[in-house]
Amino acid sequence: MTEPSEGLRLEIVVPVHNEQATLEQSIRTLHHAVSGMFDEPWLITVADNASTDATRVIADRLSLELPGIQVVHLVQKGRGRALKQTWLESEADVVAYLDEDLSTDLRALPPLVAPLLSGHSDVAIGTRLSPNSRVVRGPKREFISRGYNFLLRRSLGVSFSDAQCGFKAMRHDAAEQVLPYVRDTNWFFDTEMLVIAERAGLRIHEVPVDWVDDSDSSVDIRGTALEDLRGMVRVGHSIATGQIPLERIYAELGRHPLVSARPPSFVGQVLRFGVVGLASTAAYALLFLLFHLAVPAQLSNFLALLITAIANTAANRHFTFGVRGRSGAVVHQFQGLIVFGLAWGITAGSLALLQAVRPGASSLTSLLILTGANLFATVVRFLLLRLWVFRQQRQSIDPAAGPIPFPVRNDVTTRDALVARLDPTQKASA
Repeated sequence: MTEPSEGLRLEIVVPVHNEQATLEQSIRTLHHAVSGMFDEPWLITVADNASTDATRVIADRLSLELPGIQVVHLVQKGRGRALKQTWLESEADVVAYLDEDLSTDLRALPPLVAPLLSGHSDVAIGTRLSPNSRVVRGPKREFISRGYNFLLRRSLGVSFSDAQCGFKAMRHDAAEQVLPYVRDTNWFFDTEMLVIAERAGLRIHEVPVDWVDDSDSSVDIRGTALEDLRGMVRVGHSIATGQIPLERIYAELGRHPLVSARPPSFVGQVLRFGVVGLASTAAYALLFLLFHLAVPAQLSNFLALLITAIANTAANRHFTFGVRGRSGAVVHQFQGLIVFGLAWGITAGSLALLQAVRPGASSLTSLLILTGANLFATVVRFLLLRLWVFRQQRQSIDPAAGPIPFPVRNDVTTRDALVARLDPTQKASA
């Protein structure tokens, strides 16, 4: 294993799992390219996460043969786990990673890390979705990628364009503040890291890249997509409930206060409200059934709706409409209770109608009718919250809440034409 250079400026991590067929060619290509690109002290780390083939042997041999190469062996599988461990343990000023298949043209590496080495930005990402990017991949993966990033922007209110490109870098001081709150150990790691970083106010630099799809990729697209959706819900909940201390991350890095934040778009508000509404509806149904074991249906409906309405107003205040801090919270809850009263009138009316038409209806029938009425009341609630309760607050910032981060993106144009997939020697000399 090669020891890190004194005053190490850049460490590039290549996470690998069972890559014996291509590892040697990729690492030699990367080593040759980096040797000609950077004068600053650098290190390439092969992060082997629980490979079961000859990957470990090949990586160890390369570290003995090539200067500036080290290998880290992890006993547990997980791309995100490998990146988190190696980045946090790094002694470099800037940490980066790229996929082992070298799908991204390596000539984008200097523009990726330059603003981080200079201290201008905190995070840098390669993007395949910029008009200046040159991308070769099938329509299916193109549709999935664009759909995922669209959903991510609309649901979590982020502005970076490409969360999944395997070509990213970060200042080590920023990594120390952000990565402890990243829980995913697999493919969602990138998205979670970027969402936390941007919402905490870190500056994200974007570089359009030339990218060629790896037709031999072993990634399970369907399984990864489901995992990503679950991760988005989890991260959104963690941010909305304050489990991730965004202001503290921002303050620890000594950033100057930012002036304003973009309010969530209408589509983003609808999606966020839908997430909160689904959770509220499920909670309402459970509470109704529990209360109905002891008290009549009307009282069960009232209690279940009251509890979920209070929680619903608090969640929508922060998560859907972006209102932060305690200022005005009591007024908002009072207005929310008025909205609750209207919603209760809708559900109580539907229950009264059911009992008039079918006296002695079962709990299940009552639940189905009330759930449908509650969904309709949810639509009414959204309109009232948007147009009345949070109408002014959507355009203002609570000074007691501290700065609300608004990231700055900087695009750097790369070359004008896509170069076809090159052989190792040509690619290394590029």
